[in-house]
Amino acid sequence: MRASLSEALDASRADDLRRAARALLKRPVLRARGPGGDALVLVRRHAGELRDWFDRNTGWRLHVDSEVARLVKVPVGTDHTHPARDVRTHLPFHRRRYVLACLALAALDRADAQITLGRLAEHIVLGAADPALAAAGVEFTLGNREQRGDLVAVVRLLLDLGVLAHVAGDEDAFVKDAGDALYDVDRRVLATLLASPRGPSTVDANTFDKRLRELTGELEPTTDELRNQRLRHRLTRRLLDEPVLYYAELDEAELAYLTGQRHAITSRITELTGLAAEIRAEGIAMVDPADDLTDVRMPESGTEGHATLLIAEYLTARSGEPVPLADLRAHTRELAREHRTYWRRNATEPGAEAELVDKALARLEALRLVDRAGEVVHTRPALSRYAVTAPTITVTR
Repeated sequence: MRASLSEALDASRADDLRRAARALLKRPVLRARGPGGDALVLVRRHAGELRDWFDRNTGWRLHVDSEVARLVKVPVGTDHTHPARDVRTHLPFHRRRYVLACLALAALDRADAQITLGRLAEHIVLGAADPALAAAGVEFTLGNREQRGDLVAVVRLLLDLGVLAHVAGDEDAFVKDAGDALYDVDRRVLATLLASPRGPSTVDANTFDKRLRELTGELEPTTDELRNQRLRHRLTRRLLDEPVLYYAELDEAELAYLTGQRHAITSRITELTGLAAEIRAEGIAMVDPADDLTDVRMPESGTEGHATLLIAEYLTARSGEPVPLADLRAHTRELAREHRTYWRRNATEPGAEAELVDKALARLEALRLVDRAGEVVHTRPALSRYAVTAPTITVTR
């Protein structure tokens, strides 16, 4: 009886730890009053174990207090396939919006406990007047509706993260230049957002490029133990963050370490998160049986989702050869005519196929199933899971 109770308690504790880890991986900023508030309770309860696991296996810092939990994830490299997105329209951020987000955070760091959207805009306009930004081609003067819309998209992102909390007013009215909005500034969340291996106060370089390198760069390992630790961190980060880790993308040291430690690394990830390792000749994918730890899914319903599946099938049939975009667009025009009864009405209009192809390729790139180079698309090995083959019928007599 005691053994059964002890096993049940251990299983419940392991389940709570797994739910806490998954919540942090899905949403690295958790707040008591916001999305993930229930998960924050679990994260606080298991903060010590989670902090030790992420520090040992990924080198990511975990900040936890009574109101906020922040997993400071540092990626292995740059990735353009998972951009920040407008919370309402889901359109990806472009260059100016990223700049405005940085300027907004800098302005909020010096702001009072409350701020209006108009006042925030004034601070950002002053920051955008920096000659270095003008030389880089970034302009922001609030001179038109498009620029006000860009600022509102940034504010919606900050609202979603919890940096700002809405008090009164309407962002849409601000876009129309017919109103304003008031927000509380949550300094606890704001203070955790900077994701870098080093604190800004430790950087003393005198040029922007050098400051950026020192801020984002990690110290080079000086012993075999530290080199192995760095390899473990890099590989575990990629397995947690990327849909597929391809062996061909690893350098010699990474591949040798993964060959010897593959079972240990994937087992630790599975034990903490519930992700299952799918190991193939070309690489490893950590598959989520619950299907809720990704921001990009396949398949999905609707015109774009169906078109993406059919384009993936077409690319798989031409695997091993570069596929011109012109061929993809022509094929998608045929698909639109074939499925016009089920797809949205404007899918058969001239030029609609280009948008469908672009959205499909953006999803396939984010899942590391294809590479797009200019006007040519190259398939990747994991795309073969979407191949369609003729069924084999076995008759038993």
